[in-house]
Amino acid sequence: MHTGLFHSIDFERDGKHLSHLGIPFSVDRSPYYQVKIPICRIRNGSGPRVLLMAGNHGDEYEGEICLTRLVRRIEPDRIRGELTILPFANHPAVMAARRRSPLDEGNLNRAFPGDPAGTPTFRMAHFLESELFPRHDVVVDLHSGGTSMEHLPCALIERQGPPERFARALELMKAMGLAYGFVAENGASAPTSMAGAARAGAIGLSGEFGGGGTATRDSVRGTERALDNLLLKLGMVETPPFGTDPSAFETMTILALESHEQAIFATHRGWFEPAVALGDRVEPGDLAGWYHDFERIERPEEELRFQRGGIVLSRRLHTDCRSGDCLIQVARIVGEAG
Repeated sequence: MHTGLFHSIDFERDGKHLSHLGIPFSVDRSPYYQVKIPICRIRNGSGPRVLLMAGNHGDEYEGEICLTRLVRRIEPDRIRGELTILPFANHPAVMAARRRSPLDEGNLNRAFPGDPAGTPTFRMAHFLESELFPRHDVVVDLHSGGTSMEHLPCALIERQGPPERFARALELMKAMGLAYGFVAENGASAPTSMAGAARAGAIGLSGEFGGGGTATRDSVRGTERALDNLLLKLGMVETPPFGTDPSAFETMTILALESHEQAIFATHRGWFEPAVALGDRVEPGDLAGWYHDFERIERPEEELRFQRGGIVLSRRLHTDCRSGDCLIQVARIVGEAG
């Protein structure tokens, strides 16, 4: 009773059911405490099997907002197949407005394949990869830049699984209808949800839909549109659940990150001033920004220049930086897909 993860979900039952996942974890104020994670299960006969999740990082709000709205809005007669909605995958992190869980400092997207006898973050990762992911054909994990990062809105997949599954993931990524798609090269043993989905035999889809630890009109609408497009493409729905115009960009620019040289990292404390904006095209040697030393104002600011060319993908939002902080990233342009 003191280890593992518990639930009462009947995966074979038709209809709409709200429940909780329970993770026992004794704390000072409550020795029999359980982390309670809301989950919604909707089933209407046979058809696509889709898991939508958000809150992998607690301070990434677009997915959390959209999926809680979807729980309230969607009914079994509007879908074909099986839809599981997990709005707050790392629930303690969501409630604390943090990237990582305050219970164990766990980063869920670095915890797969998890450990059934570990701390709550690792138990959740184990449940997802060993039990929930294998029950679905497609796993969608919604992200954004979080409190400290501004990220170019883009769909995302990892290069995982056999070629035919990767080709299908690329097709579904394009169907989400964003201007940019990003292919991550993390490897089969990566500790991420997308690698975990692949190891479980599912297609993994993700995306970065905003940043700054907030949600805007455009970032939420963009997330809703991407989900509408995807569910329509999968044949799970006949009408878009969020009611968005299922329009899409005619082409998607495909990006890739393959090297640490595509980022600039701080090597000492300083204050970062960017010289470029997200989506800018840059070349090797172009100015990325300036690094100021507020403790020795007589020193001139340091010029930071890109080692690789491509599209500016993300940048640090906090101006005050420490050694090891990633200041800015540029993604290589792979090509365009219609």
